[in-house]
Amino acid sequence: MAAQKPQRGRALLWLPAAVMAVVAVADIVSGPGVGFLPLASLGPAFAGLVGGWRRTAWFGLAALLLCVALGLYDGLFQERRGFLAMVSVVGVTCAGVAAAVMRGRQEAELASVRSIAEVAQRVLLRPVPLTAGPLQAAVSYTSAVAEARIGGDLYEVVASPHGVRMIVGDVQGKGLAAVETAAVVLGAFREAAHDEPDLVGLGERLERSVARELEGEKFVTAVLAEVGARHEAVFLNYGHPPPMLVREDGTAHFPQPPAYAPPLGLGLHSEGSPKPFAAGFAPGEQLLLYTDGVSEARDRHGEFYPLGDRAGLLKDSDARSALDALREDLVRYTAGPPHDDAAMLLLRYHRHTPGERAGGR
Repeated sequence: MAAQKPQRGRALLWLPAAVMAVVAVADIVSGPGVGFLPLASLGPAFAGLVGGWRRTAWFGLAALLLCVALGLYDGLFQERRGFLAMVSVVGVTCAGVAAAVMRGRQEAELASVRSIAEVAQRVLLRPVPLTAGPLQAAVSYTSAVAEARIGGDLYEVVASPHGVRMIVGDVQGKGLAAVETAAVVLGAFREAAHDEPDLVGLGERLERSVARELEGEKFVTAVLAEVGARHEAVFLNYGHPPPMLVREDGTAHFPQPPAYAPPLGLGLHSEGSPKPFAAGFAPGEQLLLYTDGVSEARDRHGEFYPLGDRAGLLKDSDARSALDALREDLVRYTAGPPHDDAAMLLLRYHRHTPGERAGGR
């Protein structure tokens, strides 16, 4: 596919010249009675669709010279037909130049917006650390919006005094409003992760921040995780798909909370605080946090993506390569563009060296 696009682009660039050549041959073969001469204006017309204004003007000049040459050959300047053909070429050329100028301005504006989006991506969804405490991390993000780099999914890893803390979340909705909400959640998480001594306090800080920003019934599903000195991961789940733990033997488990907390933005009116829950997480094992763009992806028959059955794809020794293999399998499974943002955060517990103390950080 990548090789086909440049070939297609080169074909479009040569199309104006090819069209004018066909018009010239057809006019010479058919004679002046058929009236092919006005079709010479197709050259600058096609040039205006795919090239800049200078290129369009040059093709317009070439079409005008071709029109004069064919008009003299056919003897059409003894009547109005030759002059009308020249007027049509000039008119189409002017329109093509104007269209090329406007398209150039729009492309410049789009390039500026894309550069701003790239900066926003680095600020909002900055790269996670390759290592954090005893963990190795890798992340994958695919936006459902064409040409977009960021969307409503969010992730972060913070090495705090209380352990390594992670968040993966999904903002209701799409577009710039979802990006703005994601920025609020990530900003609150990055600050509170260092200050709050436990996940419940961290979750309450996030809840207050989101409640101040969101209006109506908008919400954010999220799962918070913490890995400390003990060989376990502690979770707090706000209506989010459960994490996947991959044991050393390759089997996958999905730790479920005793009760799901309401999504962030809806929890201030609920009674009681959400309850954290723990699952064993030892060296050599893997933890995958993800959004519903992964778990609810469907194939052409409407079947959900079998994430648990794909745990074997994470066997690559490099975490980044393992996550890439899982993402590529997800794309093949859906056989088309994603219908929702899809974020995945893979965490691997380092194996201890023989001289390292068990449970050490």
